[in-house]
Amino acid sequence: MTISSKPLQCCLLFVTVLFSAFTNAKDILMAFGQNIPPYVFEKKDKGIEIDIISAALAYKGHTLKPLYFPLARIPIAFKNKQVDAIMGDMGIDLKMHGGFYASPAVTYDNVFISLKSKNHVIKKPSDLDKLLVVSFQGAEKRYPNWLKKVEKEKRLFSISNQFTQVKLLHLERYDVVLSDRYIFRYFAKRLQSLNVFTLADVDEQNFTTEVPEDYRPVFRDEKIRDDFNFGLTKLKESGEFQKIYDRYMDI
Repeated sequence: MTISSKPLQCCLLFVTVLFSAFTNAKDILMAFGQNIPPYVFEKKDKGIEIDIISAALAYKGHTLKPLYFPLARIPIAFKNKQVDAIMGDMGIDLKMHGGFYASPAVTYDNVFISLKSKNHVIKKPSDLDKLLVVSFQGAEKRYPNWLKKVEKEKRLFSISNQFTQVKLLHLERYDVVLSDRYIFRYFAKRLQSLNVFTLADVDEQNFTTEVPEDYRPVFRDEKIRDDFNFGLTKLKESGEFQKIYDRYMDI
């Protein structure tokens, strides 16, 4: 009896493809900001942004290895070739430094937050006159039209610990917090659970339409960037992208 060679050829082809995928898989050292719940939980290597990027890279066999830096040092880490990729460029164009920009994994929904009792209405940059503003590092580069004067007059304070931002707003040390609304709510809930004091009501005021391109991950390897984009598309098509958000957004 003659055994057809076709099944054997198919098996060999499958093994070749599998071997090729395995040998091309890489560990990706990627810079993230230090502890930005619910997007980044540094101690657990988890969070919305980490889970999405990790799952997208895994479609092509790559393994995410997060490293954590103050936000302002993330583009510096890329320029110094300390990492293979970064979560975002923090307002600094990295194309001239070998950066290949990917599709955005998440978009931060930044707003101005103030105590409702203060009745601050912020609709134009001049509404921030005389107010003390606390924000994440690099906010002045992201929103120069709003923060240039505030920074020049030394009324802008960058505090990377966003739990502290929430606490100091309620202690009335600052007038306004510029933060992603979900990050602020997460830390407000944590602060409330400590029963240190009763949290006051706050106003969240939109001041800009966020551009998803401002939050694009940057890769040093164009092929890895393409693999990430492929995986991100698959995550969204499968519904897993939304499931990752849902797991963390019940706050």
